[in-house]
Amino acid sequence: MTSTTSAPLLKIAGLSSGYGRVSVLEGVDLEVDPREIVVVLGPNGAGKTTLLNSISGVARPSAGSIRFAGRDITGWKPEQVVRLGLAHCPEGRQIFHRLTVEENLVAAHVGRGGKTFETLRDEVFDLFPILKERRNGLASRMSGGQQQMLAIGRALMAEPVLLMLDEPSLGLAPKVVHQIFRIILDLSKSGISVLLVEQNVQLALECGDYAYLFNTGCVRLHGPATDIAAHSALSEHYLGSVAEDVVHV
Repeated sequence: MTSTTSAPLLKIAGLSSGYGRVSVLEGVDLEVDPREIVVVLGPNGAGKTTLLNSISGVARPSAGSIRFAGRDITGWKPEQVVRLGLAHCPEGRQIFHRLTVEENLVAAHVGRGGKTFETLRDEVFDLFPILKERRNGLASRMSGGQQQMLAIGRALMAEPVLLMLDEPSLGLAPKVVHQIFRIILDLSKSGISVLLVEQNVQLALECGDYAYLFNTGCVRLHGPATDIAAHSALSEHYLGSVAEDVVHV
């Protein structure tokens, strides 16, 4: 990991989780350090979204622990998790299409820290000027890229210490994808840690500090992002040839 002196901001140990009787994750260990971008990679169905849902309280863990900012949040409800400073921007954006841009931001404001709604809104508008231009327009009338910007902006209204992003580049034009990744880097530089689930492997590894490769609900490979990018096993995992043991590079 990038930090050697401070305790992990997020520490997951032996996590098993799923939905009802369906088990998806088995014995997952993962850490995110302060100001770090951690990338989660893997083929469809590997358990990446379930990982984020388990952290944010949407999915219920059956074993293991999730510690965030020194507190055990295993099994917490989503509203409790977000008030601790952990925001989740889910796959599919999940914005309110019948509300305006500004109304979406109002709905997402938690009031967790000392910043006013106006201050947080203006910070979001500084990151995404197009949202300021469209502030009174319906979210449903925005492009896919603009809706993704709004989804990230909504998450930032919770004043997160850790921002979890699930497939933020999905379905977007290459120009918009690069813009989103620049924003992710800027957020990290501002002090926000990022846990990024992403199918664009090349960009994700260029952006990230540390990476985990998931397959069949388990971590199969992890290490510094530059080392993972150069590892021969990366393509094998995406093509379905999966090693049995966890590899730390």
